[in-house]
Amino acid sequence: MAERERHVPVLLQDAIRYLNVRPGGTYCDATLGLAGHATAIARQIGPRGKLIAFDRDPEAMAIARERLNALREVLGPAMPEVVLHDVEFSQAEKLLDPESLDGLLADFGVSSLQFDEAHRGFSFQADGPLEMRMNPRQGINAEQVVNQAGEKELADLIYEFGEERRSRRIARAIVRARPITTTAQLARIISAAAPAMKSDRSRHTLHPATRTFQALRIYVNAELEEIDALLDAAPRLLKPGGRLVVISFHSLEDRRAKDSLREGAQKGIYEVLTKKPVTAEAEETDRNPRSRSAKLRAAEKKAVSSPQFAVRSNRHSRELRTDN
Repeated sequence: MAERERHVPVLLQDAIRYLNVRPGGTYCDATLGLAGHATAIARQIGPRGKLIAFDRDPEAMAIARERLNALREVLGPAMPEVVLHDVEFSQAEKLLDPESLDGLLADFGVSSLQFDEAHRGFSFQADGPLEMRMNPRQGINAEQVVNQAGEKELADLIYEFGEERRSRRIARAIVRARPITTTAQLARIISAAAPAMKSDRSRHTLHPATRTFQALRIYVNAELEEIDALLDAAPRLLKPGGRLVVISFHSLEDRRAKDSLREGAQKGIYEVLTKKPVTAEAEETDRNPRSRSAKLRAAEKKAVSSPQFAVRSNRHSRELRTDN
């Protein structure tokens, strides 16, 4: 619990600045997590403001509710209206009114809570079940994918969602070692099949299992589909002058954000505010190593009505094929 109390959201000050948070505004945090960004927004928008937030992770939502209730006790009548939705953020357009938001924030990827809790199965740093679902109440988990997917399908998803060049070698090793039930077991199999290699972006050596774990997590949670849906809906949800701020942690996420903002600018819908992505200063990366890979991009919606705008991408199949 102490780690949760010390939780500091990534690029907090930059996110608030680019959101242009103002008293009385309506802002949406599409990735509530442990409510770090949301708490900062709530403090600034005041009693006439409205905070809307989404998170499909029931554990994160429970903690976030506690934190926001504690903030209410501190702020008293200065607390804004808060509306929480415990569903995936791809549902935002169904639940929010068109052109109702002054700002929309999304911090993509996995929260510190999910990484730090071994029973969630997101990390190989501590042994746990091969779970990886952000919402454990729905969908298939990583164990089902690892043990039921055909070798080619497994190799393809590791390559596509993990950008892992050794995907065929890793998939072959996984299939030969099945059944696999824990994160440590899977990490050992991958490490034996593929040597450690240095990151493309730094001097740090990646653990051999890093990209495969990323790929499984993205597949299990349909993360890229979720991102596409939110980026598609954002121009219709924002008021003219409203801001979109997205924080990504790997190239698959950042590429989508970059392309979405650029396409919106070409269509006259957005003014892009970040010609290059904003990254964490050395002080923040020293305090929070996870922030090293964070990239923030932002745009402001121009004064246009009902934009017809969408980002299209190849949607991956959710149907799992199995070997006979």
